[in-house]
Amino acid sequence: MSLRPVLAVIVGLVAAMGAAVEAAPLPSPSGEVLLTVRGNISRPNVGDEARFDRAMLDRLASRSIVTTTPWHPGPGRFEGPLFSALLDAVGANGSEVRVVALNGFEASIPISDFERYDVILAMRRNGQPMPIRDFGPLFVVYPFDQHPELRTEAIRFRSVWQVNRIFVY
Repeated sequence: MSLRPVLAVIVGLVAAMGAAVEAAPLPSPSGEVLLTVRGNISRPNVGDEARFDRAMLDRLASRSIVTTTPWHPGPGRFEGPLFSALLDAVGANGSEVRVVALNGFEASIPISDFERYDVILAMRRNGQPMPIRDFGPLFVVYPFDQHPELRTEAIRFRSVWQVNRIFVY
């Protein structure tokens, strides 16, 4: 008996399982919504939006970045989900995102930034949740110290704090 047909069936089953996992619906938030994602997404959980509470964001693949920023007096340890993990979770299909802060400030960020660098949506600084008065609840943090080429005005502009909405386009 040839193994080729058996392997073909196994490969087909694994592919189907992967597609089923990818197509699994995004759960609905049970706590206070911190972030709403709209636009070119395939996995909304409320109408055409993907809404996230803190617990949902905590379940995404995350990173801790120790870095200095232009707005803090010395290095800090920022923790939160990888921006790329958030985009994967909502099934984002686009080339840019527009990140919007609570005060209406917004910046466009090319998705290639998230593919090239481990940009995070920081939820904690030095182990503590970030309050609104201290860049929270969500802050786009680039690994500035690990990549000196990120210390530009353009990247500083993209480092939005008090994030509450993201549009994928």
